[in-house]
Amino acid sequence: MTVPYTRWPDDLAARYREKGYWLDLPLTDILERHKTNDATAVVDGDLVLSYRQMAEQSDNLAAALLRRGVKHGDTALVQLGNVADLYVTQFALFKLGVAAVYALFSHQRTELTAYASQIAPTLLIADRQHALFQDNSFIDTLCQAAPAIHSVILRNDGEHENALETLKTETATGYIATPTPADEVAFFQLSGGSTGTPKLIPRTHNDYYYSIRASDDICLINADTRYLIALPAAHNFAMSSPGSLGVFYAGGQVILAADPSATLCFPLIEKHQVTDTGLVPPAVSLWLQTIAEWGSNAQLASLQRIQVGGAKLSESVARRIQSEMGCQLQQVFGMAEGLVNYTRFDDDEQTILTTQGRPISPDDEVWVADENGHPLPEGTTGRLMTRGPYTFRGYFNSPAHNASSFDSEGFYCSGDLIEINAAGNITVQGREKDQINRGGEKIAAEEIENLLQRHPDVIHAALVSITDELMGEKSCAILVVSQPVKAVALRRHLRDLGVAEFKLPDRITFVDALPLTPVGKVDKKLLRQQLADQQAQA
Repeated sequence: MTVPYTRWPDDLAARYREKGYWLDLPLTDILERHKTNDATAVVDGDLVLSYRQMAEQSDNLAAALLRRGVKHGDTALVQLGNVADLYVTQFALFKLGVAAVYALFSHQRTELTAYASQIAPTLLIADRQHALFQDNSFIDTLCQAAPAIHSVILRNDGEHENALETLKTETATGYIATPTPADEVAFFQLSGGSTGTPKLIPRTHNDYYYSIRASDDICLINADTRYLIALPAAHNFAMSSPGSLGVFYAGGQVILAADPSATLCFPLIEKHQVTDTGLVPPAVSLWLQTIAEWGSNAQLASLQRIQVGGAKLSESVARRIQSEMGCQLQQVFGMAEGLVNYTRFDDDEQTILTTQGRPISPDDEVWVADENGHPLPEGTTGRLMTRGPYTFRGYFNSPAHNASSFDSEGFYCSGDLIEINAAGNITVQGREKDQINRGGEKIAAEEIENLLQRHPDVIHAALVSITDELMGEKSCAILVVSQPVKAVALRRHLRDLGVAEFKLPDRITFVDALPLTPVGKVDKKLLRQQLADQQAQA
């Protein structure tokens, strides 16, 4: 079957092909370019995979899945961590023509069940090392909720015939790849979202491949690049900006870290002579703190460039990067829905330190709108509106969300509040939508509010952001309860519902009643102001 999605209008599609943005090549081309290359592609602890080995293993896996009944046009739910098997799996599914959702390793029952309910996957690939899959109870529950699942492949499952390790070694005799057409869906990216239901973003081969190639050009990625992936590898930033796929396209080397801690990453940078990496602002702050404590940045001697994105980087931290880390800063502002902005390495210092850069493409159309959708003048803060050769045209099976997220001309409203200067550089001023950006991890307030209100003692719930020096934002739940309840019990309640750890409220307070706006909605602006006042007085 063909996965449905909202297509670009014919005139725009023709323009993007004419200008060479869309090459009508599938994402399998990234690995096909290097399939006989014995240079190192991925370093995962003691495991080192060459491009040739990654090509062979992905062929083996694709053929083995085909023998087990997975077919072109199917969908899949995948949850693997920062491991080389994630990339082998990704290329195998590209080769099969299977559109997958790549859940983050931090995601729990709530997220995985929601993704499965939307795409009706026939295939589940996961890891026994994840708490959800250490026995079969959640698998059974998931298969009941998503009955289309007929193949379950688990990593670290011993010598089981359906263990991922087994499938990778089954020889792919005569296997011929059958990727989906380049203008069809290659896979789904995850939206941070501001509503209770996680939304899925169909990404086509054409649009995603262009974003990857253009990012490589801007970010100076080449065969000599050694890129440390320390953020969640399935995240859009770590996958394509330029991320792992950008490095593979150039024939460089990806080094994997389980987390962005300095104690783990600094030795890896030194050992593998890492040249580039990408971090979110909280991780940058922790690296700077470690350098200050150790009194040395010697282990970072090979590091040439560091990208920072996912949340706004403060100017004060930005100024410390070159002097204390000894490498060049590149700010990144992007979204899984498409648009990506970079500061350029030849920009002046003020631009690099205080803006989030400008778009990848000459055909990225970006402008600022007021609350009624009318254009605002240069230098005015308003809603980001965009369309272009790699910005999607609609969420998967979400007509209501799409109606409110796009204008009549197909411009996407991301919910970000931005300002654009005369040079076209963007400064992010905040968020319009009800979303909390906790160190680059997006939390939809409505989702957590709804789950809190499932507790028998919670009458009303509001989740709002509070400023935090390290994380940028943290979350605070303000609750009206029928009887006293401890914060630890409420967090346990959310864990029991399968909520990812980063979504648990950092702070919980109780009130007699929530303030309301004149139209009867919870006045979150007032709640945020009250919390800010309390922080200032503390």
